[in-house]
Amino acid sequence: MTTTQRDDVAPTPAPAISRVADPAPLGLAAFAGTTFFLSVVNTHMLSATVTGAVLGLALFYGGLAQLLAGMWEFARGNTFGALAFSSFGAFWLSYWYLVDHVVAKLVAAKADPKDISHAVGLYLLVWAIFTAYMTIAATRVSGAVLAVFAFLTLTFVALSIGEFATSTGWTKLGGWLGLITAVVAWYASLAGVMNDTAKRVVFPTFPR
Repeated sequence: MTTTQRDDVAPTPAPAISRVADPAPLGLAAFAGTTFFLSVVNTHMLSATVTGAVLGLALFYGGLAQLLAGMWEFARGNTFGALAFSSFGAFWLSYWYLVDHVVAKLVAAKADPKDISHAVGLYLLVWAIFTAYMTIAATRVSGAVLAVFAFLTLTFVALSIGEFATSTGWTKLGGWLGLITAVVAWYASLAGVMNDTAKRVVFPTFPR
């Protein structure tokens, strides 16, 4: 038996490679914008009665947009980004539900205000713990991302203490720390989109 090779057989084309754009600038921008809005309220520069105005932003931008960014990070194989954006997307979705449904019902039922504050404090403590260990992981990402997580950890700790102690001072401190966190996150988002668009480093993120 002989085997002949036909020269006229076209080679099998290489599979097309789909490039998923970097979702980090979107996730960081969504996080920064929503955090900035809520932090302004926490500093008491605006009345707490406008807290409800952040819920739409929390639901669609901080929540949905970040959750989508996390899913795209999964597709890119970025474990840190996938966990961070998916989790904080879920944070904002859960915050919307907490304020709009849980706390609202407790207030309507005339529950003890201290019990409500303690429940919110525990909720914030959970996120402080998560953010703290993500800060450790962020030491292997970039200086910009590390700064975001470090300030965010301090923000959650201050806000949690503020709820447990029903302290306006701690809540205000958490608000100011949140504003710093938002500005740093906006910078990281700006760096991501500008550096990718320009195909060179315009704004450094200080990779680790």
